[in-house]
Amino acid sequence: MKKSLQRLGERVSIYLPVMLMALLAMGTWWLVRNAPKPLLGNVDRVVSDAPDYTMEKFSVHQFDGTGRLQSVMTGDEARHFPKTDTLEVDAVRTRSIAPDGVVTLTSAKRGISNSDSSEVQLVGAAKVVRQFPNQPGQTMQFSGEFLHAWPNEERVQSHLPVVLTRGNNQFSGDRMDYDNLSQVVELKGRVKGIIHPANK
Repeated sequence: MKKSLQRLGERVSIYLPVMLMALLAMGTWWLVRNAPKPLLGNVDRVVSDAPDYTMEKFSVHQFDGTGRLQSVMTGDEARHFPKTDTLEVDAVRTRSIAPDGVVTLTSAKRGISNSDSSEVQLVGAAKVVRQFPNQPGQTMQFSGEFLHAWPNEERVQSHLPVVLTRGNNQFSGDRMDYDNLSQVVELKGRVKGIIHPANK
């Protein structure tokens, strides 16, 4: 009897570590399952490619601090894309009035603008017209299928053919780079021009 108890004790001592490990694993599993969930911090969200809002048949007016009208934008439909923070507008038309009275009109089948409108792309029947209040006969117009504008820097570029009209004079080129601050227009590729004599 002593020997059988001794053998039983030896067998139990062999399996004791295994049993203790099993109990420890079960206890750990129970703790993990019943522990409180961690608070969710600032989790990076996956931003969708889909627009987060749209507008139809809209008009947006922008005023400066004194209440002077600075610009008006209208369109058939606008879509904002949060992933790129850009605004796409169908049948876009804008009218901007500078402090010196110069009026800039733009229109295109589609316009794409970044969040602060410092970079604008006009696609399809794109047109930019600058009207000078003190020089009514010197209206300047750019037209083409694509115009890329930086309004704050007063620059317009295009990698596609552009027609530039100033008063009665007309120039065209395969590519264009216009800088209003330096008063330089650079036409590249096949450049053509029609210059009418000034009226006396």
